[in-house]
Amino acid sequence: MTGSGDKIGIKEYTVIAIFLIGIKVTDDIPAMLFESLQTASWMGPIISGIFTVLPLFLLLNLTKKYEEESFIDITFRLLGKYIGFLMLFFLWAFGFFYIVLDTATYTDIISTMYYVKTPTIVIYALLIGVSAYGAKKGLEQIGSVTWAIFPYLQFSLLLAIVLTIIHGNSHFLFPIFGSGEWEVIKESFMDVSIYMDFIYLAILIPYIKSTNDFRKGTWIAFSVVIFNISISTASFIMLFDYNTAMSLNYPYHETIRSIRLGFLGNLETFFFPFWLIAALIKFSIYFYINILLFGRLFKVKSFEYIIPAFATLILFLGLLPESPTFSVFNLREWIGTIISPVFFLLPIMLWIISKFKGEKRQ
Repeated sequence: MTGSGDKIGIKEYTVIAIFLIGIKVTDDIPAMLFESLQTASWMGPIISGIFTVLPLFLLLNLTKKYEEESFIDITFRLLGKYIGFLMLFFLWAFGFFYIVLDTATYTDIISTMYYVKTPTIVIYALLIGVSAYGAKKGLEQIGSVTWAIFPYLQFSLLLAIVLTIIHGNSHFLFPIFGSGEWEVIKESFMDVSIYMDFIYLAILIPYIKSTNDFRKGTWIAFSVVIFNISISTASFIMLFDYNTAMSLNYPYHETIRSIRLGFLGNLETFFFPFWLIAALIKFSIYFYINILLFGRLFKVKSFEYIIPAFATLILFLGLLPESPTFSVFNLREWIGTIISPVFFLLPIMLWIISKFKGEKRQ
């Protein structure tokens, strides 16, 4: 795993953050936005991002105050041994459960959209196995691979967006505020969990060359991710109109099946490999962070050795839902509703405690 001398720099961390959050536009997150925000779904990521600025700013402020300490160390320092453990255990359990749901979603995408004749367990096992192998290679290797292929993956996404807009109709974006301004604001606040991964990324601070790199990289990634998700969602509406888009479980994959480049059709054969690589990188990062947090909580020094056991457990749990397209979708939506206020309030609470303790010391 990543040792003290093998740390990633700002460029590797930034693209890791972009991958981790930005790829959500290719799964069922847009479908959730369509359901609640209708024609204003493209505005949801922007408004959610505005709400996210405050907790993200306070989180980064804490990392500046407690230099070189990860979110784990900061939580223990401010909440104490027992309350800190409970809070971090909740974040670990949520992260683990989310990985189960997310891997089930991506397996469902592959099995229903691309390899319909391949047994689901084979696809799931390969997805989990490759991701676990990537996590075991360590953060430095993940960062190097991510940085090397990021330009190609970003180009493929932008190409898909441009082609979608060309084939789309801008009139489908109206009415701009969907069912109403206040409804859009309220629903967007409940979707701030889209950016929840920034808390988990703060666990990686000891493995980044400097805390300043983490802060700069976070703001860069945050800006890119908001742009990617917002413009992609707008392009889906322009292509299908929101009534049709609402009936699609995975709008991105339906989009790359529908668009053409001149006389070239079947463009999904071009875009799918890039998406699959991005998905494998995403889950490698998820595995690494979740097992790192587990290792810190339960004092497992060589936590890389428990990756196979975790991967097997995730595989078993992910195969339990009988109809993942619907059951996993509903579970992810329900979890997002619960975790959004937690993500918004937790950095604020830690910052207030930090100010109080700082005044007490003075």
